[in-house]
Amino acid sequence: MAALGGEGLRLLSVPRPARQPEAAALSGAGAGLCCWVSVCSCLSLACSYVGSLYVWKSELPRDHPAVIKRRFTSVLVVSSLSPLCVLLWRELTGIQPGTPLLTLMGFRLEGIFPAALLPLLLTMILFLGPLMQLSMDCPCDLADGLKVVLAPRSWARCLSDMRWLRNQVIAPLTEELVFRACMLPMLAPCTGLGPAVFTCPLFFGVAHFHHIFEQLRFRQSSMGSIFLSAAFQFSYTAVFGAYTAFLFIRTGHLIGPVLCHSFCNYMGFPAVCAALEHPQRRPLLAGYALGVGLFLLLLQPLTDPKLYGSLPLCALLEPAGDSAAPLCS
Repeated sequence: MAALGGEGLRLLSVPRPARQPEAAALSGAGAGLCCWVSVCSCLSLACSYVGSLYVWKSELPRDHPAVIKRRFTSVLVVSSLSPLCVLLWRELTGIQPGTPLLTLMGFRLEGIFPAALLPLLLTMILFLGPLMQLSMDCPCDLADGLKVVLAPRSWARCLSDMRWLRNQVIAPLTEELVFRACMLPMLAPCTGLGPAVFTCPLFFGVAHFHHIFEQLRFRQSSMGSIFLSAAFQFSYTAVFGAYTAFLFIRTGHLIGPVLCHSFCNYMGFPAVCAALEHPQRRPLLAGYALGVGLFLLLLQPLTDPKLYGSLPLCALLEPAGDSAAPLCS
């Protein structure tokens, strides 16, 4: 893991006779120990989050409403306590950002409306092909579909559905809080913002390996299929985690990653194989290609930090000089 280089080492080596607004390292410990503490803190958060799912003994599958309700309690407790881990990390390393902890974690009002809308729009553009596929396969027309989506009865039914609440509300909120809002402020001062974008998702990807135990326990498939599925899930969750980490740093808000996470949970992984066999294959594949192309074209403009005000993580790394510049401008 790379430490801050050159002038940026001052971030981790300024002595602490008193509380300083700028970053400083644990006295006499150096950058290596700071990084070690950061990684251990992130690992403890990941283990606590996953471990909280298994504190309840049950013979029921994970999708049973009773299991989901118990796990809601566990992850909400862990998530609400996770900022304490960031506070403890700050005490151990001596790194004192000039911004409040909640602001550093993406809870702020400045630029909140573009932070909620633009990342979600960008993600929907990426899913242009799957959205077209969903529209083509839907038995109702657009007007009827909008009526169903906007109907209060439909929302009431969703809010009473434990699986919907888990996939669209609780999982996106708690996972982004723990794996992005808490981990990135701890990793970034030691690795720099760029490496943190790719390091943080590794904890997120590994945390999803616990599904193996569920599948093995209920014999849902063969051993080979289960591990192949786990490897595939690790890959795309890690890529998705890197994307939401990028959004978190570039916007300085948690709301964008949470909404994008909820949307992606709803859409699922794109059904590319089904698209290749679809009766309207050509326009559909054109939609897939167009969505990816527009996403790459608009990624930088729609996440331009100028749209979202001052960025807390970039302010934390200002003493490091140019190491934070690529993602902060």
